[in-house]
Amino acid sequence: MSFLTRYFNPWKYRRQKAAERVAALRARDGDNCARCRRPMRFDLVEGHDQGAAIEPVVPGVIGEALQDFRLCHPRCNPSGVDHTAEVTMRLRKKNEAELFAKARAKRAA
Repeated sequence: MSFLTRYFNPWKYRRQKAAERVAALRARDGDNCARCRRPMRFDLVEGHDQGAAIEPVVPGVIGEALQDFRLCHPRCNPSGVDHTAEVTMRLRKKNEAELFAKARAKRAA
């Protein structure tokens, strides 16, 4: 049946594959957001603020394997949407440098 659905109704096939991927991620990770650890709602429409979204574990690197993805709220991941892996790494280093500078200033005072 899925063979025919794949060619004659590709949108239904994509929805089925997405549902299978979400079900597998839910079985692996549970029903909580990977970032904020709050529960997600899977009965809401796609794109809802408290719904579930699939995000890559490493930003900018998209693979096909299930271990490359995790579930999170769309609201928990808005800042990294337009960032490539290079930009994300640069921002992370900048934030770490600021954090360490604050810690050194506290110790020196």
